[in-house]
Amino acid sequence: MQRKRIAFASYMYILLYIVISSGQIFFNKWLLSSNHFNFPFPVSLTLIHMVFSSVLCFVVIHVFKLVPLPQGMTLEIYATSVFPIGAMFAMTLWLGNSAYLYISVAFAQMLKAIMPVSVFLLGAAFGLESLTLRMMFIMSVISFGVLVASYGEINFNWIGVIYQLGGVVGESMRLILIEIMLKRKGLKLDPLTMMYYVSPCSAFCLFIPWLLLEKPKMDSSTHWNFDAVVVSLNALCTFALNISVFLVISSTSALTIRVAGVVRDWIVVLVSGLVFLDTTLTPINIIGYVIAIFGVVMYNKHKLKPVQAASQEELLPVLQGK
Repeated sequence: MQRKRIAFASYMYILLYIVISSGQIFFNKWLLSSNHFNFPFPVSLTLIHMVFSSVLCFVVIHVFKLVPLPQGMTLEIYATSVFPIGAMFAMTLWLGNSAYLYISVAFAQMLKAIMPVSVFLLGAAFGLESLTLRMMFIMSVISFGVLVASYGEINFNWIGVIYQLGGVVGESMRLILIEIMLKRKGLKLDPLTMMYYVSPCSAFCLFIPWLLLEKPKMDSSTHWNFDAVVVSLNALCTFALNISVFLVISSTSALTIRVAGVVRDWIVVLVSGLVFLDTTLTPINIIGYVIAIFGVVMYNKHKLKPVQAASQEELLPVLQGK
């Protein structure tokens, strides 16, 4: 009975993650779009998210003491490791949200499928990945699928594509930096404590481009809308997304998030065609995305094998009675 309850809770956490993460993507697009809420300032929106997350993480960790902080964080590690990760996170969110001003949600998700290729190539450059024939084949499948999906996009926009691919590179660099700068130093952070440390750094990095690029636009234009309640609710959803990631990883594993992310992406691609007028899915779009997702599944399966082998090695002494 206890095992069934744990399994049921895990499935509920995964469902919660899929619902919140999908909803957050739609919510951001709706806020930024001039055809809907009309708050076309991605840097401002992302800056609000980071400030909001910083405050709520502080409350959860220090006021309610729901999550303990890990030992080992020093000023040197924070300055040389956490801050660069925060800068890459700020870049990822800034460019990813900016892409919504130029391309549809569905096409943005299709471009995100190229993420494993970016992570693999950067990992290989930093000596974290090996250039095997199997991995090169998987990367080729993903790349081909994304190219086909892009070819079939009716409302193709190079500015949006560059923004989205820039966000993908930023997220890839963030993952590589976490591997190099934190895990190799023996510091393991769950999603909530990671946001506690990273959010203030990201907010600081976003404040400068906001001051130089977006604030003048906001001051000179009156053709935009702002509602503190709506924007606060959007920021709260972002924080809730991090909580859902924390719950899924705590009850299952980080690899489960990858699989759930694939399901989420399909939901976003298909539902966005019903929600937003700028989304028109073509057969070539779908075929290309199917090919790319097939490559992503192969990539996740390839990454899962070492974890499964390690788990079996840990379990073997127990089974042998040692």
